[in-house]
Amino acid sequence: MSTTRRGATDRRRERRAERRAHADYTGGVYGSMLAASVVIGAGSLGDFPRVELVLLLLLTGLVFWIAHVHAQLFGARLARQAPDRRVVLRVCREEWPIVKAAGPPAAAVAVSPLIGLDVLGALWLALGVAVAGQVGWSVAAARRAGATRRLMAVTASVNLLLGLLIVVLKIVLTH
Repeated sequence: MSTTRRGATDRRRERRAERRAHADYTGGVYGSMLAASVVIGAGSLGDFPRVELVLLLLLTGLVFWIAHVHAQLFGARLARQAPDRRVVLRVCREEWPIVKAAGPPAAAVAVSPLIGLDVLGALWLALGVAVAGQVGWSVAAARRAGATRRLMAVTASVNLLLGLLIVVLKIVLTH
């Protein structure tokens, strides 16, 4: 590989490493809570409940991602200056964890028939996966921020309690 190409590759790796170092996982926490809320609100599904729930999870995550990108770009930024392509792509990337957080619960629903779960079991599995994701994203964010183990435990506990609140709501609303 030529020196020029190697230098360009090294610069791309450095930029990726810098983006990872400055990653904000709040979108993942938010997206996981959103996914859990979608599972609770799924109520009556039609003839293909698993397909509908998978689409509902993924499309809701996508819609909220678009809303967050829009708010970031046109909320405060537009008042200062019009965003350029680089800024738009950066904001899209920063908010992407909202969509990523919908993936594991959607995958749980998709594989639920393979492990013998009925639709209700698939809903509970997706809810559990969403809550676990919420806790995981919060711990990842705290760790990335350099938090102590104690603070990571606190954020995990708070997010677990919030997730359990969502579970309680599901129980109360469905019984």
